[in-house]
Amino acid sequence: MTDRIRTDIAHNARVWNYWLGGKDNYPVDRAVGDQVTGMYPSIGEVARADRAFLGRAVRYLAAEAGIRQFLDIGTGLPTAENTHEVAQRVAPESRIAYVDNDPIVLTHARALLTSSPEGATAYIDADAHHPEGILRAIEPTLDPKRPVAVMMLGILNFILDTAAARSVVKTLMDAVPSGSHLVLTHPTLELGGEGNAEAMRFWNENATPPITARSREEFESFLEGLEVLEPGIVSCALWRPDEGAEGAPVAQFGAVARKP
Repeated sequence: MTDRIRTDIAHNARVWNYWLGGKDNYPVDRAVGDQVTGMYPSIGEVARADRAFLGRAVRYLAAEAGIRQFLDIGTGLPTAENTHEVAQRVAPESRIAYVDNDPIVLTHARALLTSSPEGATAYIDADAHHPEGILRAIEPTLDPKRPVAVMMLGILNFILDTAAARSVVKTLMDAVPSGSHLVLTHPTLELGGEGNAEAMRFWNENATPPITARSREEFESFLEGLEVLEPGIVSCALWRPDEGAEGAPVAQFGAVARKP
């Protein structure tokens, strides 16, 4: 597994970890992360807002929507308030399947593979480009006949072809029953993110994997056939903010939708 780990080129999972204040990164990741921050100073705020959105969405799904199964695709390196920690704090019997195919993340899988005695947590080495493989691997951790929250935070932006990204989402959501939910975030050059275009070009020339931004219309297409919950498609920082929180909008769409 370690022969897949490249320390000579920046990688998204490690740079994201750096922006979140983690220590699971290399000098090349910090150098690229600092360069991107210099070009787009709010990128750290985007990373933190995306993480906070995950916590609020999972709390809602576990506490109010009654969801007890979570499929977290593109989970990244473990940090504070992982999906299983948030869900099992509300409902200890919650079951979580994490999916990623990054070797650095795999080496940290043991940190994710913790669970309350009542619930379960599993780790799947699979690629978001191939949803059929993910669906084959989730059992027995998840029961596809019961509602599942499919979490895809900051992952569809690595599937560069929009039609292919839509197909991935459709395949996953077609496989889960009514009452399941889809949780999405995605970078955009809207919402004040116009300055990110140059930073994204730099990223694609100096780091891996390549990334793309999408418009609101493209983001909305991923939610086709689903009931988008209030407040709709917004900056992820503004999706049901905690009481008293004054989150400024960031250039990252966020939405939660229910399969009817």
